[in-house]
Amino acid sequence: MEIGIDSFAAILPDPATGRLPSATDRMAELIEEVEIADRVGLDVFGIGEHHRAEFLDSAPAIILAAAAARTSRIRLTSAVTVLSAADPVRVFQEFATLDLIARGRAEIVVGRGSFGEAFPLFGLDTRAYDDLFAEKLDLLLKLGETTNLTWEGRFRPPLGGQGVFPRPHQPRLPLWIGVGGTPQSFARAGVLGLPLMVAIIGGGFERFRPLVDLYREAGRRAGHGPDKLVVGVHAMGFVGETNAAAKDAFFPGWAHLTAKVGRERGWSPPSRQQFEAMAGPEGAFLIGDPATVAAKMRHADEALGGVSRITFQMSTASLETAAMKRSIELLGAEVAPIIRAGQVKP
Repeated sequence: MEIGIDSFAAILPDPATGRLPSATDRMAELIEEVEIADRVGLDVFGIGEHHRAEFLDSAPAIILAAAAARTSRIRLTSAVTVLSAADPVRVFQEFATLDLIARGRAEIVVGRGSFGEAFPLFGLDTRAYDDLFAEKLDLLLKLGETTNLTWEGRFRPPLGGQGVFPRPHQPRLPLWIGVGGTPQSFARAGVLGLPLMVAIIGGGFERFRPLVDLYREAGRRAGHGPDKLVVGVHAMGFVGETNAAAKDAFFPGWAHLTAKVGRERGWSPPSRQQFEAMAGPEGAFLIGDPATVAAKMRHADEALGGVSRITFQMSTASLETAAMKRSIELLGAEVAPIIRAGQVKP
């Protein structure tokens, strides 16, 4: 199982003063987090894409390129690229360039996005939400196969054989499909035979098993072998010296962001009790000491019928700078060896 981190480059106000830290300083800390992840042997680091004041990740390829120049082995990916609101030609060029800088360590996770800000920002109609994604995914996949592409669609001017450059270092850029809870998205990834990255940010891992089974069955029916039908999980996660320390470091930022998003979406305010349940044995938060986190990762693996990659969304703990860096160290130095040795059973 590959182990990694996803960051949304969150910038959170100090709970005591309400003041925001410097965006410049937060970006420097983020690059340092990627360096630490590389040094301790984690497999992948992803940067999300949002267009909101709470996050600094509106241009993930640029952040990843900066990280590529400061690292040597860790794979670098988006988490996710909001492909529906992007030009696939430009996405391909950006990540091909990243792949050259990283000498073959770039990947792309594409999705429709869980926030809608990108659509009005770039003048797109949310009523075409799924059609936009399907067409742009088709184009992005074809760009990976052909340098001089002839193509025509509804939402973008046609291509008449122009060359799309540069080409990546890898023969083909790895491309994952990022999904939430929509069955059609799982089935589409299976039909295309693309790796699946499932965002599980609430509930329990077991409730996603029918959707993962749908993905595998759709892939099997389309003629894809098990080696192509790879499942990854993106989950809230944080590692501390103790369970209590991990939860105390993670909770303030999680509560702040969840409350803000919840007000926009009509959710009830988050509580510590809710959080404790999600961090408990039946919840999907991978939060605790190394042994606790490793056990929950094994549980996720078994609950979903086999997981090839788990990435930790821990950027809501970014206020605790020292704890954040220590969490990454613990994930690489203590959790990863347990997982890789197969020593933990749920």
